[in-house]
Amino acid sequence: MTTGRTLAETELPAELTAFAAVDAAYPAELTRCYEALRRRLPVLIECEKELAPFLYRSIRDRLKADGSRCLYLDGRAAADLPPPPPGVGLVGAMIHQIREVVRGAVGERIVVLPHLDILTASGGGGGLTAEAREVIPLMYENPEVLWLGFKDPAFPLPAPIENIFPHMEGIIGVPRERLRYLITQREARKLGKNFDPYTLYKHISGVNAVRLRRLLASLTGEDYPADPSGAFKQLRTATLTNDVELPSVDLEKDIGGYKEVKERLTAEILAILGAKDKLSDPVQIAKIESLIPRGMIFWGPPGTGKTLFAKAMATALGAAVTIVSGPELKSKWVGESEENLRGVFMKARQCAPSVIIFDELDSFASARGTYTGSGVEHSMVNQLLTEMDGFRKEELVFVVGTTNFVESLDPALLRPGRFEFALHIPYPSREDRRAILRVHDRRLDLEMTEAAFDHACKRSGEPVPGPNGGTHYSGDHLQALCRQLARTRLREGGSGPTTPDHVDRAIEQYLDLPKLLAAEELVVATHEAGHAVVSLVCKHASPIDRISIRGDIGGALGYVKHADPAHRYVVTYNQLRDSMCTLFGGREAEALLLDDISIGSASDLDYATQIARSMVEQYGDGGIEIGVGRWAHHKDQPTSEHARARIDQAIQAILERERTRAKQLLEANKPLLVALRDLLLDKKVLDRSSFAHLFPTKPAEEPRG
Repeated sequence: MTTGRTLAETELPAELTAFAAVDAAYPAELTRCYEALRRRLPVLIECEKELAPFLYRSIRDRLKADGSRCLYLDGRAAADLPPPPPGVGLVGAMIHQIREVVRGAVGERIVVLPHLDILTASGGGGGLTAEAREVIPLMYENPEVLWLGFKDPAFPLPAPIENIFPHMEGIIGVPRERLRYLITQREARKLGKNFDPYTLYKHISGVNAVRLRRLLASLTGEDYPADPSGAFKQLRTATLTNDVELPSVDLEKDIGGYKEVKERLTAEILAILGAKDKLSDPVQIAKIESLIPRGMIFWGPPGTGKTLFAKAMATALGAAVTIVSGPELKSKWVGESEENLRGVFMKARQCAPSVIIFDELDSFASARGTYTGSGVEHSMVNQLLTEMDGFRKEELVFVVGTTNFVESLDPALLRPGRFEFALHIPYPSREDRRAILRVHDRRLDLEMTEAAFDHACKRSGEPVPGPNGGTHYSGDHLQALCRQLARTRLREGGSGPTTPDHVDRAIEQYLDLPKLLAAEELVVATHEAGHAVVSLVCKHASPIDRISIRGDIGGALGYVKHADPAHRYVVTYNQLRDSMCTLFGGREAEALLLDDISIGSASDLDYATQIARSMVEQYGDGGIEIGVGRWAHHKDQPTSEHARARIDQAIQAILERERTRAKQLLEANKPLLVALRDLLLDKKVLDRSSFAHLFPTKPAEEPRG
């Protein structure tokens, strides 16, 4: 007997033919087609080729009961029609038959065109073939002819042909509520003790009834298996087409870090679907299915794993994945871009459950009014929305659009009911980078030490090296770093642990870094040591992670890398003042130890001036009234010469105060400055642990001026 979602074996048919299965799977669709024909309305059925003969037979049998007759035109000899001319081929024979029917006497017979798509499909470039140009006027010639046409979803029909048919029926897959009538008792035994149509439906929702009967009849294995996953895998594998994949990406094991992203994806999608699988009440199941978003936007910078997260979601759902590049869908031919989209959705529905991933969704779904191409993008967006609106609620087909520019997407896509679920996947944080590195360390057998992990996390907090650098490290960059480590180990026959030095080599060995002479190196070491000592002395400066005189990817001869501030969202006046003081440290160290100043401090002075100007004009420092400062900050507002002079004086006073403080701090800590400079000249690169012994206690800061 039925218990919840499961069915007793005795409630299933003992035997089932393909014709009986079609009748059982599509009773509503067949009835609608039959009734339309009885009202003398031409009918067009869109279905897969293998299904068309079975649908025709079911409709014909119903019509026979009412005394109606059909004339089936497939190019083969027909008793009531003259034979076609010799040598015309199958398509020519069908056209000959249509001509004879239209211009002859067929009485009340219904004329069946099983290959209407082949006869009238559009040619390359969206134009009509010679056959289509001949068939279209023929079908309009005699309005008394009642047509029943069949077309495959993969073949578009010209609009004049579609307009002939006031009743159109599309058939994809099987409705879930009819699944109980499509499996025999013997086949159900291969799927476990109690047959659950909901579980089976997840694996075959896009398969038509005829193909489903073939797949079920081919099931192998023992009866009543304790674990029926093998049988389900047989079915799932058989439903996949050549251009889709069944991914194997574990959300936790294969994707490092991103705790918040994983939690949201799990809570909003995976957990809801998991809860649905445990329900037995069809009403509750339908309610949950109506809540699941079918359209999703995964947005964030390039290389952060948007497609990887979509594959992980598909893996958790047992779904096939179709990856579509937005630019590849576009065509210069009218209507072909939309047909490309229809084809993508058709294949995805046929192998559901499935996830369609549109990479670079913004390439054709930008906000209307911003298109710079042929205008086909607007039609593609409309076609995309039409396809999404056509999903059955129980149909597990999800659409994921990935984009680097979510702000450029058409707002119509983002409203509820369409792409209503937006998931931001940012650059990885320090903790995320460590977790990502661990994933690649395990896969590539790098044997990274904890020190190497720490060092790689620090280095990946810097801008990405190379000619196209300047961005933050993404997951793809971290993977490339680990692959470089693996190649170096393989090339050099290395074994043993990967150390911080290996990480540095992997990042820098092919970079064109500045090469300094000894005298130049002394200046750079003095400059960077000055920055570092002032920063270490100032109470409100961020901790130092790294000091280098080997140059960096941006062309700087050296640098001091600070750790992320403890409070990233609240900035105080004291922090700004200490930042300016640190910026003056390099210049004043050169003056103190070298009795000369290089032009390398120009960028430091520019940045310090920007901070001071902001403090005066925006934040009300320097004795300038806030209203006057903020008024002057807006360049389009007129400001008096007197007010401008007061603002410039306040800025100069702040800068001079911090320069003087930096000078005093360096004079008070000159031995430390010299020791740190000499250590830099020796080691070239210093991590925090490398110079900590120079500062056993934090030097006392001089009183502020």
